[in-house]
Amino acid sequence: MAKAKNSKKEKPVILITNDDGITAPGIKALTDAVKDLGKVVVVAPDKPQSGMGHAITIGQPLRLTAVETFGDIEAYQCSGTPVDCVKLAVDKVLHRKPDICLSGINHGANHSINVIYSGTMSAALEASIESIPSIGFSLLDYSIEADFAGAAYYANLLVKQIISKKIDKHLCLNVNIPIAPKELLKGLKVCRQAYAKYEERFDERHDPSGRKYYWLTGEFQNFDKGKDTDVWALENNYVSVVPVQFDLTNYTLKTKLQKVLTQKH
Repeated sequence: MAKAKNSKKEKPVILITNDDGITAPGIKALTDAVKDLGKVVVVAPDKPQSGMGHAITIGQPLRLTAVETFGDIEAYQCSGTPVDCVKLAVDKVLHRKPDICLSGINHGANHSINVIYSGTMSAALEASIESIPSIGFSLLDYSIEADFAGAAYYANLLVKQIISKKIDKHLCLNVNIPIAPKELLKGLKVCRQAYAKYEERFDERHDPSGRKYYWLTGEFQNFDKGKDTDVWALENNYVSVVPVQFDLTNYTLKTKLQKVLTQKH
């Protein structure tokens, strides 16, 4: 008689990281939001790493230390960047690729051009490079006492849908949640990235010894009036969902250049 197959499906492995550090309220909220959807493992920086982009650590050792920050959930703090955390998690903690990688919930916006600088989204993109579907979550509230109820609700909703479907292994979503009570959020809106950026300046100051130093400041400016952008969605109380990719090729310009540039010496 043929042996019956085990009908019990293994739980998906969910890797969680961030750039605000392992003790940030946002990563606790994200972990709580998805812990019933699979086997969760947390590997996150041991200190804030905001604005690190896709930086990796070279020339110095990385430290990985087990912590009990999340109760009975396996968790580690890493001395490196968010991207280091993803790399180490796959190679030294999981010894396999997780079924999905989640990054966040970030304290502050990662819409429009912020995605370029974001450690939160760089961790998600690193997973995508390694053929691991990923989602980066950001709440437009920098406060340590931010209300993550709405963000957690939509994180659970999105992750549940993604892991239940056969999706592109390079899927990477940049998800931003507006500051609003959960009941006032209008739902998910798939968008494009707005052309918006900070008009920056450096304030020149002096330390007690009279030496100059500079402090980066600026104001966020939206140059894109489209109603299909992440900035518009967030201003209108939608949760913005922008599919992003690590391939930075401008294919439209590539086609034009092939027609314009001379091929011969």
